[in-house]
Amino acid sequence: MRNLIYSFSAIAAILTTSVSFAQVKKTGGNISYQVPRKYRIADIKVTGGKFDASQIISVSGLRKGTSVNIPGEEVTSAIKKLWNQRMFSDVQIKAEKILGNDVFLLIDVKERSRLSVFSFDGISKSDADNIREEIDLHSGMILTEDLLGRVQAKARNYFVAKGYYKAKCEVIETVDTLVNNSIKLKFKINKGKKVRVKHINFSGNSKFSNNQLKMALKGTKERGLRSWLSVLKIFKSAKYTLGGLQDDKKLLIAKYRKAAMRDAKIVSDSVYFIDDKNLAVDIVIDEGKKYYIRNISWVGNVKYRTGLLDTILGIKPGTPYNQELLDARLSFNMAGTDVSSLYQDNGYLFFQATPLEVKVDGDSVDLEIRIYEGKQARIDKISIVGNTKTNDHVILREIRTKPGDLFNRSDIIRTQRELSQLGYFDPEKMGVNPRPDPASGTVDVEYVVEEKSSDQVELTGGYGQGRLIGTLGLSFNNFSAKRIFDKKAWTPLPSGDGQRLSVRAQTTGRFYQSYNFSFTEPWLGGKKPRSLSFNTFFTSINNSGFSRNDDRRSSIDIYTVSLGIGNRLKKPDDYFNVYFEASYQYYEVRKYLSFTMRDGFANNLSFKAVLSRNSINKPLYPESGSNVLLSFKATPPFSYFSGISDYSDLPDHVKYKWLEYNKIKFTSQWFTSLTHGKNKLVLMTKVGFGFLNHWNNSLGPTPFERFYLGGSGLTGAMQFDSREIIALRGYDDQSISSRVGDMLINKYTVELRFPVSLNPAATIYALGFAEAGNTWQDYSKYSPFDMKKSAGVGVRIFLSAFGLFGLDYGWGFDGINSGQKVPGSGQFHFTLGMNVGEL
Repeated sequence: MRNLIYSFSAIAAILTTSVSFAQVKKTGGNISYQVPRKYRIADIKVTGGKFDASQIISVSGLRKGTSVNIPGEEVTSAIKKLWNQRMFSDVQIKAEKILGNDVFLLIDVKERSRLSVFSFDGISKSDADNIREEIDLHSGMILTEDLLGRVQAKARNYFVAKGYYKAKCEVIETVDTLVNNSIKLKFKINKGKKVRVKHINFSGNSKFSNNQLKMALKGTKERGLRSWLSVLKIFKSAKYTLGGLQDDKKLLIAKYRKAAMRDAKIVSDSVYFIDDKNLAVDIVIDEGKKYYIRNISWVGNVKYRTGLLDTILGIKPGTPYNQELLDARLSFNMAGTDVSSLYQDNGYLFFQATPLEVKVDGDSVDLEIRIYEGKQARIDKISIVGNTKTNDHVILREIRTKPGDLFNRSDIIRTQRELSQLGYFDPEKMGVNPRPDPASGTVDVEYVVEEKSSDQVELTGGYGQGRLIGTLGLSFNNFSAKRIFDKKAWTPLPSGDGQRLSVRAQTTGRFYQSYNFSFTEPWLGGKKPRSLSFNTFFTSINNSGFSRNDDRRSSIDIYTVSLGIGNRLKKPDDYFNVYFEASYQYYEVRKYLSFTMRDGFANNLSFKAVLSRNSINKPLYPESGSNVLLSFKATPPFSYFSGISDYSDLPDHVKYKWLEYNKIKFTSQWFTSLTHGKNKLVLMTKVGFGFLNHWNNSLGPTPFERFYLGGSGLTGAMQFDSREIIALRGYDDQSISSRVGDMLINKYTVELRFPVSLNPAATIYALGFAEAGNTWQDYSKYSPFDMKKSAGVGVRIFLSAFGLFGLDYGWGFDGINSGQKVPGSGQFHFTLGMNVGEL
């Protein structure tokens, strides 16, 4: 018997529903393919692929023992199903033989080629690596037209988003002779020239100028915008993207809505090439007219009377109809002075306020605000997610929402602020997930945090006093003292309890050595926010190089120990803190000619009280809030008990055996966001005053604890008379004060800050500054408006492992008495640490 084979081509199966067959003689009779006939499938085999035969048969839908018409829809449908898997380049179904009413089928498939390797041509390695992450392409994948099309589109869109609007991506396929049925791909990319927006043209606008509208755009920026307002957008590119333009049109409408232009709309927009590198964007606007609020009525309010809601809303009849302002006064005011806060701070979690325009008459709008108060919700469970290092109790003690309390939105916002101030978590990724249960009237609150590195290593080299200075410091800001004896907790040190441990060593070799140790427990006893701080350090300056037991030694040795306790207050509000500290310093001076006293001993026993209020929202890049501090530091008036009335002829080591003074300092720092969105432009203003006084006129002012102004403030690393080095950029270090330091100081600073990166591992922001300051020897010369002024620019870089680095370039505008400064000249300043050089 002859084996008769017939096949259905894949293309014919897809394009046609009926197939014509030639008449073929079979054993047992003739079969005409012009007339369909029903056969029983006696067997099915699969050839041509590495796939499991049973899977291919299952996908085809054909089953052994079932009946099919030949020709007929069953076989055509089976070919379509296999073809739609997009794994085969050819699909055929053949009849190997026919015995009576039985047909033996063979499914013959040809697998598509697989990817062996791929590469990029025409672009940099960094761009290629970025594209690899987006396309998700790997060896062994079956290559289809759709897959290659998606890869081409992603590669092109990557460069379009960077401004290469004419980017092209060509796919070159090469057979891999080493791997069976495999293809090597090369993506040949031609970025073309970078395309930027040269002109943005508006028409139909009269309420806002072209420049004002351009400044409202975020994703579409004009090249060469010379308006002074463009300085605020200096980091924005003039590139064009379609998505950016669509978003910007919404921003334009929002700007008009804010100006009460309720009917404003974009009539049309067009984008076209001016030349190979430049685009123009034309936007036609129909502004409409300005609307005013005529009446506001409230419906559904039971808890609070209408008069109180009107007061909080703060929008009176005749006010321009600003939809953004209305929404903020109802529920989106971050300051918490909105109607929603009034309700939600009293447990009304399910509260809703829906404003409706009930009547529009000419340019007047009548509003009806419909209130749904719901019932009060109480907090059931508090949970924390994401704290992989910090123990739960450290977080829970900062959380203001407690189980059983009424839901309070302000407490949740305050909790987020307190958790951010700890410095252990990424403030940009903190979240709160309330999970309300309306049936029971309760809500579970989940706080989401993400740990960040809070420990720091200081390994620096510097130059001071004519010598190289090496510094090694370790700061552990989330230490756990109680786990010291737990071997498993040493990774590398016990952590998670929120304590702070710092160890620091500084040396130039034999000439200068300093060792510091400090420890702080922020919650002494674990129940109240009462802190305990201990600090001790030893400093040795050896001018001669001789050993301690050598009589020829010229040196100063300083021993210091301090103990402080702080407490968070509840009144006037709980942003206030009070701190008390007792400190003792012992000076041992031996033949040191350049010091205040050449031989002898001095004692500095002082007590300090600090009252502060800190409400800044973030520690690294504050966007709102303030930090106000008033401190008083004093020694006992020892001279009143010494029995000495005239100190004029006494040697220094007798006069200063027990130092005496009192020092008052006041600083106030404020942060104000000037823009909205994630990357906020922030204005920082700060004033500071310092007054060093003496107890006894006969003894006079102390030579210690004085103020030195000028420069970066970084040169105080090797000072040993407790002087305060205050920065004033644009001038030489300590050049504004007298050589021996001054008793009085004023300083004023304004900074405009713009964030480059808010990543907690590497926070970077640029700044422009203007500041003024001066020091005086006594009150008779004190003149608070006689200031040395400067201005400049700078950058701050915070690396979580190393702390804050700063680089400034400042211009000093005023001459100084010593002649070290030429008015109008500039200089660079480098700073380390958060508070170096601060008053």
